[in-house]
Amino acid sequence: MTSRKSQSVSIKNKKATFDYELIDTYTAGIVLTGTEIKSIRQSKASLADSWCTFINGELWVRNMHIAEYFYGSYNNHSAKRDRKLLLTGKELRKLAQDSKTPGFTIVPIRMFINENGLAKLVIALAKGKHQYDKRQSIKENEDKREIARALMN
Repeated sequence: MTSRKSQSVSIKNKKATFDYELIDTYTAGIVLTGTEIKSIRQSKASLADSWCTFINGELWVRNMHIAEYFYGSYNNHSAKRDRKLLLTGKELRKLAQDSKTPGFTIVPIRMFINENGLAKLVIALAKGKHQYDKRQSIKENEDKREIARALMN
């Protein structure tokens, strides 16, 4: 029996936390092919400009980029294909109902590999920020940096 070495794969969507106010988060499994999981283990994925949508009652992540696996052959995957997300029925119904409200959307926040070696995607029900909300976020971040600098000295 071989033990899996712990991998610290954590791919974040920094733009989502800046552009959206996160209301509720969920951890979902992702349906992947063999070459996709190998690329994710090498941290060759990006969540920038990706979003989630419902198609026939199932949740799909769109526009998520997973680079083609370097050693993949003719059966390599397409980099920006749609990928199905795995959630419980109760979570899917709640997300579907909440995302129908105007101004709300579902965005991927972080992708990681759990202790069993499975890729997971943290998604959030989010509401878009206005320009003045973004300025407030920038001010808060600058204040935190100034406090950290003052404590270092």
